Amino acid sequence: MDFQNKATRLRLFDFKSVQMRAFHMSWFAFFLCFFAWFGIAPLMKVVREELQLTQEQVGWCIIGSVAITVLARLFIGWLCDQIGPRKAYTGLLLLGSIPVMAIGFADSYTSFLIFRIAIGAIGASFVITQYHTSIMFAPNCVGTANATSAGWGNLGGGVTQLVMPLVFAFFVGTVGLSTAAGWRASMFVAGVMCALVGIAYYFLTQDAPDGNFNELREKGLLPEKKNNAGSFLAACKDHRVWALFIIYGACFGIELTINNVAALYFLDYFDEFKQMDSVKAVGLAGMVASLFGLMNLFARTLGGAFGDKFGARWGLSGRVKWLFLVLFCEGLALILFSQMNVIALAIPSLIVFSLFVQMSEGATFSVVPFINKKALGSVAGVVGAGGNAGAVAAGFLFKSSAITWPTAFLILGGIVTCCSFLTFAVNFSEAAESEAAADTARTHRPQEVGMASVTT
Repeated sequence: MDFQNKATRLRLFDFKSVQMRAFHMSWFAFFLCFFAWFGIAPLMKVVREELQLTQEQVGWCIIGSVAITVLARLFIGWLCDQIGPRKAYTGLLLLGSIPVMAIGFADSYTSFLIFRIAIGAIGASFVITQYHTSIMFAPNCVGTANATSAGWGNLGGGVTQLVMPLVFAFFVGTVGLSTAAGWRASMFVAGVMCALVGIAYYFLTQDAPDGNFNELREKGLLPEKKNNAGSFLAACKDHRVWALFIIYGACFGIELTINNVAALYFLDYFDEFKQMDSVKAVGLAGMVASLFGLMNLFARTLGGAFGDKFGARWGLSGRVKWLFLVLFCEGLALILFSQMNVIALAIPSLIVFSLFVQMSEGATFSVVPFINKKALGSVAGVVGAGGNAGAVAAGFLFKSSAITWPTAFLILGGIVTCCSFLTFAVNFSEAAESEAAADTARTHRPQEVGMASVTT
């Protein structure tokens, strides 16, 4: 599907144009999904004590939180091609809010794990966000738009590490709830917010620059649903899609893993937190862990923006070379972080590592829109699922008592470094390079961030 009237500039203070309204709603919806998805992570110390969870059980919860998202992302990409991102996002937010609120009823390891798995489906929101911005922005800025919307959405993973302990402290310290009731009330609030944004998404956005999918199909400007059946198979037959599947698992999968384990990692492996009061330690560990996710404010945007610049200078192969560079550096940075055992050294190494993780994610999705325009949703779904598949694989390293968590990080660093060489499998034909160059030349204008409207 090739849509017309895409925006050629990113105007962050424009809330009226169709393109920028979709941009703002998509990143904010993804932000809340990420917030709810990992809202329980900084409170796991309290949950672990109440439900008496073992390290292996905590590990299974980490794996469960990202496992179902693999299937959800594969499905949601196909669904976007069928009904459009507007209805897909609304449905996902409304349905996803249910287990977020319902996890408060968990009273055992089994019930907690079931709800934790169900919440993971909300992570499919990433695919819709990337899909929606990909069809709203032109080739000269689509990498920046994708990276910024995803990065600001991923920011929810950092904000939740900071905010959820504060919400928990409010319910316990101010309202007077017990710690058991406090974490449950905190998750209920997160679920309600997701449901409200789901309703807003339906009324404030449209599928494409020229209208919703059902309107475009009536005008003959979009293939009928039955004609899209082969898009998923077309994506699956392309070896480049599977290379990017693994590559995204080596960056976004690592980010998901860090979001799940960071707070507990600092609480369990750094002496500075062991002597503190439980509530205070949870809050401080969450604050330190939030630094990783807060880098999404700009780091993922840098990855996409430099992807666009490399693409303008060296074509599609330039985008791939940039991806190799940042992914290779990510692996080295993770190895460095794994060796830090003093908090004063761990924090700066965590920040450097986070910078390369999120730039790798932005660089990946500066390549994705050019793989197969006719199966954009399916390609985005498969690659996006790779992130969660990577998180599932990484999760097994953290459930075993035979491997310490620093050792697990060291192993992951080596794996990421090796995965960076898979970028050489992502290549493009001369025809694709020429088409991308022509599209970029036709739409290229200086990218600006300002007060004016999007220019199309």
